[in-house]
Amino acid sequence: MARAKSVYSCTECGGQVPKWQGQCPHCSAWNTLVETIAEAASAASHRYSAPAGSSGRLQRLSEVQAQEEARLQTGVSEFDRVLGGGLVHGGVVLIGGDPGIGKSTLLLQALCAMGAHHPVLYISGEESGQQIALRAKRLALDASALQVLAEINLERIQAQLHKANPAVAVIDSIQTLYSEALQSAPGSVAQVRECAAQLTRIAKASGVTVILVGHVTKEGALAGPRVLEHIVDTVLYFEGDTHSSFRVIRAVKNRFGAVNEIGVFAMTEKGLKGVANPSALFLSQHAEQVAGSCVLATQEGTRPLLVEIQALVDDAHAPNPRRLGVGLEQNRLALLLAVLHRHAGIACFDQDVFINAVGGMKITEPAADLAVLMAIVSSLTNRPLPAKLVVFGEIGLAGEVRPVQRGQERLREAAKLGYTHALIPQANKPRQAIPGLTVIAVTRVADAVAQMREGFGS
Repeated sequence: MARAKSVYSCTECGGQVPKWQGQCPHCSAWNTLVETIAEAASAASHRYSAPAGSSGRLQRLSEVQAQEEARLQTGVSEFDRVLGGGLVHGGVVLIGGDPGIGKSTLLLQALCAMGAHHPVLYISGEESGQQIALRAKRLALDASALQVLAEINLERIQAQLHKANPAVAVIDSIQTLYSEALQSAPGSVAQVRECAAQLTRIAKASGVTVILVGHVTKEGALAGPRVLEHIVDTVLYFEGDTHSSFRVIRAVKNRFGAVNEIGVFAMTEKGLKGVANPSALFLSQHAEQVAGSCVLATQEGTRPLLVEIQALVDDAHAPNPRRLGVGLEQNRLALLLAVLHRHAGIACFDQDVFINAVGGMKITEPAADLAVLMAIVSSLTNRPLPAKLVVFGEIGLAGEVRPVQRGQERLREAAKLGYTHALIPQANKPRQAIPGLTVIAVTRVADAVAQMREGFGS
C-alpha cells in the first residue's frame, strides 16, 4: 500500500508547507508546524464556499434591517453576564479551559435549565450517555427535556441537527470530531478547522446556537489553529486553580457583548454556583492592619471589582534581586520599581520584591500601577496603609499618575462596600462628592508617597 503523502500545517494560522521548517513562512510563528496527511483536491474544493449566512445578493448597508433579537437566557446569571446578556440566535461560542475545571459541568447545568423552555441538544465525543446521566444525577439536575447524542462523526451530527432542530447545541469537544471528507485524524489542524467551519455554517443558516468546547495547550491557549478563534463569535476562557473552589470565566472575544467581561463561580457539590459579591473573594480579612497590603479598584468588562494587592519587600541574599509577580505582569513590576526610584527617590535595587493578587485574580490593566507602588512602599517602610483605603491609577515613565477609564464606577463600588478613602489620579476626581468617600487626587508618584507619609490626611 502506497504511503500517504504528508504536509506540515501551522497550528497558528493553518498554512501548509511540504517540508518541516522551524518557522512558519505564512505567520512567522516558531515551532508550530506539525505533520498531517495531505488532503485530496476534491475535499479541499468544497471546504471554502460562500460565507456563512450570505444571501449572495449585493445590497446597500442602509437597506439591511438591523434589529435586536431577544437573547436566550441560560439560567445561570454569571454565564449570561459573560455572554453579554445571554445566548444569541445563530451565534457560535467557543469555551476553553484546563481539564477538570468545570466546562462540561457548567454547560450541562445551563442546558438542563434551558430545556424547560427550549429544545436543547448535548453532543458528546468524550463521554457516553450513561456518564452524562450519572453527572446530571450527581448534580441533582432535571434532565428530562435534555437530548443527548454520543457521536464524533461530523456528517451524522449534521443530520441530527437538521432533524432535531434544537435552539442550543453543545459540542463537547471540537477536537474529537472528524469529517469523512478528510483523511487526517480527529484533532488535527485540518479536521478542527473543517468541523468548526461546517458547524458555523449550520448555526448561521438555521439559527441554532452552537457552543463548542475546546481543549487547551499546556501554556493555557486554545489548542488547534488560530483561525478557530476567528471563525466563532465568542471566545470564553475558564480560569482558576483546580485546587481552589472558585472559577472565573473571561470573555476574550465577543461580537455581541463586552470584551474582558468576567463571571465568578464557586464549585460546590451541586455544580457551579454564581458568586453575587465577587469582591469578597479577592479581599483578605486581616485581624489588624498589615504592611504591604493595598486594595485596588479594578474594572473587568462592565464590572468594578475590589482586589487586594499584596507586596513583600525583603533584603536580597543573592547578587541579582528577585522580582516576582503572581497575577500581575512581571515586566511591568520592573518598570514600576524604576519609576519609583527615579521620581520618588525610593530604591529597591538591593531588595527582593514579590507581588501577589489575592484570590488567583489576573490583573492586566495598567490601572493597578499605583496600588502596586503603594503596596511596595508600605512593605519597604513597614508602614500599613489605612484599612478602608482604595487605590487605582496608571503610572507613566515620567512619574505622572495618569487617569483610567470608568473612574466613577470604581469609586461608587468602593463606597458601596464601605471604603472611606480613595487615592486616585487628579483627572479622575469626581465633580460631585461621593457620600462617605474622601477622595485624594494626585498627579505625581512623589505626591502619592508624600500622602502616605502624612497618613492620607488623617
